[in-house]
Amino acid sequence: MPLSKDQIARYSRHLIMPEVGIEGQEKLCNARVLCIGAGGLGSPLALYLAAAGVGHLGIVDFDVVDFSNLQRQIIHSEAKIGESKAESAKERLLSLNSSIDVEIYKERLSSDNAIQWIEPYDIVVDGTDNFATRYLVNDACVLLKKPNVYGSIFRFEGQSSVFAAERGPCYRCLYPEPPPPGMVPSCAEGGVLGILPGLVGCIQATETIKLILGQGEPLIGRLLIISALEMKIRELKLRKDPNCPICSDHPTLTSLIDYEEFCGIGRGQEETQKEASDLEITARELKKTLDSKKKVVVVDVREPHEYDICHLEESVLIPLADLPQRVNELDTADEIVTHCHHGVRSLNAAKFLKEMGFKKVKSLKGGIHAWATDIDPNMATY
Repeated sequence: MPLSKDQIARYSRHLIMPEVGIEGQEKLCNARVLCIGAGGLGSPLALYLAAAGVGHLGIVDFDVVDFSNLQRQIIHSEAKIGESKAESAKERLLSLNSSIDVEIYKERLSSDNAIQWIEPYDIVVDGTDNFATRYLVNDACVLLKKPNVYGSIFRFEGQSSVFAAERGPCYRCLYPEPPPPGMVPSCAEGGVLGILPGLVGCIQATETIKLILGQGEPLIGRLLIISALEMKIRELKLRKDPNCPICSDHPTLTSLIDYEEFCGIGRGQEETQKEASDLEITARELKKTLDSKKKVVVVDVREPHEYDICHLEESVLIPLADLPQRVNELDTADEIVTHCHHGVRSLNAAKFLKEMGFKKVKSLKGGIHAWATDIDPNMATY
């Protein structure tokens, strides 16, 4: 369809650019882009794609808006807390540009639905935050011959690339194997600068628009690494892996697999859960122990800046990384309870202390967040 008078007025700053013009804007208005995730990365990239006039946007997100999201997920507002992220994103995008279509998918992307959801779209933009979904998105895009605009963020650093298997490497060429479960902390554990997803998401939106227009040099075969703390951008050349199981000339993967199993999620889960339950104590149990005046040493294994946000008055701060050097500050005869933010680091600390000969050691299940939820609702949470 030719551009309407209103569209010509709206996109006039595009139309006067020779790289876009009428023909390029018509391409944008007829394009179909699927955004996986409506969080930190999905917020800026979806907003800018909608503003640019991308005619049909798909939004995949099964989560709901949380108060802690608002520091970086700018597509949502306080009024949307507790509501579906996909619904919230759709409403915001249509309020920005009512002439586009927005289709939402409020279920988790899986091997069962990925092909069906991705197939109708021209380009997929990956704004996810876990390895299992990244491998799933990559493999589905390779099988369907769709370009995959990749981005990731952590603390002050971000990455972006374009994986288009017919023209260059895919995500598996960059990361053949996922890291062991728990080795790479999530943003909830490690944090992220709220502005960083804006930087990386805008790069993803730019690459998406370039692909639609067929202009410029896309990030195919190149990985951008952004350090916001130093405000430096490095570029790494990526090569196609001739033995890649999905995008090589002789692939061993010809269909989607169980990606949680591939990433080790749930592997040995029963044994791990039993081991954890033997080492864990609930917030209510710890409160009862402290109220009884029984001697117990509470060891906070978070970082000092986390301790400053909130802490238990009874606790002693020994960050997990410092524990091996400071273990002699603890007495093997004492009853010890370790705690962190959500219980992951403290469980590792408890296991370490057990290996060092401490017999009476427990980890606070759910960390200080559980304490704030179950015991002290006036405590600050993060």
